[in-house]
Amino acid sequence: MSASALTRRTRWVAGSAVTLALLFAGAATVASARGDAAPAQPRTPASGSADAGFARDMAVHHQQAVEMSFIVRDVTRDEEVRRLAYDIANTQANQRGMLLGWLDLWNLPKTAPDGQSPMSWMPDAHTGHDMAGMDGMDGMSGMEGMDHDGALMPGMATRTELDALREARGEKAEILFLQLMTDHHKGGVAMAHGCAERCAVPAEKRLAEGMVAAQRSELDLMADMLAARGSAPRS
Repeated sequence: MSASALTRRTRWVAGSAVTLALLFAGAATVASARGDAAPAQPRTPASGSADAGFARDMAVHHQQAVEMSFIVRDVTRDEEVRRLAYDIANTQANQRGMLLGWLDLWNLPKTAPDGQSPMSWMPDAHTGHDMAGMDGMDGMSGMEGMDHDGALMPGMATRTELDALREARGEKAEILFLQLMTDHHKGGVAMAHGCAERCAVPAEKRLAEGMVAAQRSELDLMADMLAARGSAPRS
């Protein structure tokens, strides 16, 4: 793919992903404001429910994506990477606000209650980068109680990897960012798919479905951007 074609694809995919995410988010917000809920389902989820767990965990997951996007903005001048980073930061910061807003609406804590670990709402999930065989959905096994150097949820970068991204410059930083964000999106897709299957609040399910569609689109784009730099996703 030529540089000019990749630039056009970056603009189109990034814009489409943001638009798609915002459309789902807008629909979810309107539905939530209407009190949209399935018949016979409680309007306020329990603290240990998939709805509350996903909102808490995805808010943390999104916060790291925003952090990585700001880091790479400061260590590269490549406009394609900076544009993608801006779109990811903007979209995920807005979605994070919605998730935390729902927890406020439900009068639930933004951190997991004592004795409840991250991802306990999705017991077949594990943390770290070992996503082999998952294809963004399945094949995960429990790894509770292990030290993952700050990577508390699927696809999250470790503290060591974040330090490496801060220290990298130019194309090295671009490749590392794209690889880390690819892992991050794969984990995010798995979590969002888990909510789409498990969550009871329709508005939250729709938001999760929008995350799956938007992040899959960005995964394809990042694979092209890595190929243009002579590299590839790590897994």
